Amino acid sequence: MLEFEKKIGEVERKIEELKSLLSEHPEFKKELDALEERKRVLIQRTFSNLSAWQIVQVARHPKRPHAKDLVEKIFDEYFELHGDRLFADDPAIISGIARLGNIQVCYIGQEKGRDTKERTFRNFGMPHPEGYRKALRIFKLAEKFNFPVVCLVDTPGAYPGVGAEERGQAWAIAFNIFEMLKLKVPIIVVIIGEGGSGGALAIAVGDKIYALEYSIYSVISPEGCASILWRDSKKADKAAEALKLTSNFLKNFKIIDDVIKEPEGGAHRDWDATAMEIKKVLLKDLFELKSKNIDDLIKERRKRFREIGFFERG
Repeated sequence: MLEFEKKIGEVERKIEELKSLLSEHPEFKKELDALEERKRVLIQRTFSNLSAWQIVQVARHPKRPHAKDLVEKIFDEYFELHGDRLFADDPAIISGIARLGNIQVCYIGQEKGRDTKERTFRNFGMPHPEGYRKALRIFKLAEKFNFPVVCLVDTPGAYPGVGAEERGQAWAIAFNIFEMLKLKVPIIVVIIGEGGSGGALAIAVGDKIYALEYSIYSVISPEGCASILWRDSKKADKAAEALKLTSNFLKNFKIIDDVIKEPEGGAHRDWDATAMEIKKVLLKDLFELKSKNIDDLIKERRKRFREIGFFERG
C-alpha cells in the first residue's frame, strides 16, 4: 500500500469486515453502501491529482499487473519460447507466439517478477544482452511467418553489470533498435509500467506506441537523474517533475500515440479491466496495420522516430 493510498486502504478493510458479517447481519447493508461510496470518492479525489513522483510509485506498485499477468489475460492462447540460441535464456524477457481472436502474433515482454525469489530470478526486469537477442530472435521469427509483434514494456533499464557489458549490452540494444526500424511486420508497443532508457527502447520501436495511464517512460530513472544533477537521490520527486515522464507529457510530445485509461485507482485494482482495455486497442490496431502496405509502414515508422525531439541553437 502506497503512502497516499492509506486512507483508501482503511476504508477497504472496513468494507471487507462488513462483507464477512453481511450474511448474518443484513442490517449492515446501508453502512456497507455508504463505505463503498466513500471509497469511490476517495479514489477519485486521490488519483485525479497525483504528482509525477506519485505516478512513478503507481507505475512501480507491487500489485501492478506485469507482462506475464497481462499475456495470460489478453491472449486467447499463447506458447512461450525460450533462449537466444547463442548464450542463455534470460528470464527478464518473456516471449512467444500467441493468438488474439483469429490473429496470430508474436509477443515480447519484460517481466519483473512478483515475490523476492521470482524478482531475483527475473533480475528485477533488467534484461541482459541474451534477453535482447532472444527478443531479436522472436522479431525475426515474426517476420518469417508474417506475424505482427506486440511488445509489453516494463523495465527500470537494461542490466548494467560487468558480465552484461562484456557480452555486448550496448550493441545488443542498438542492434535491436536498428532491426525493429526495418522489420517487415506491424509492431504495437504498450508501456505497462516503467519504460527505462535504452533498456525499454530495445523493444519499444513500433508503428503504434501506447502507455497505460499511470506508466512512465524516460531516459533515466528519477533517482538516477537526481543523483547526477543534485548528487542526492532523495530529490527524486523533483527530478520526476523535471523529466516529464508521465503519460500525458509523452502524448503531448508525440512520443506515444495515445494513453490507455486504467481502472479507477490504477491497474493494480483491476487486472482484468486493464487487460481488456489493452486487448481492445490491440485488436483495433492490428486490423488497421495489417491492411497497410509494409513498405509504407516502415517509412512511417522511421519517420516518427526521426521526428522525436529537436535541437535549439543559441
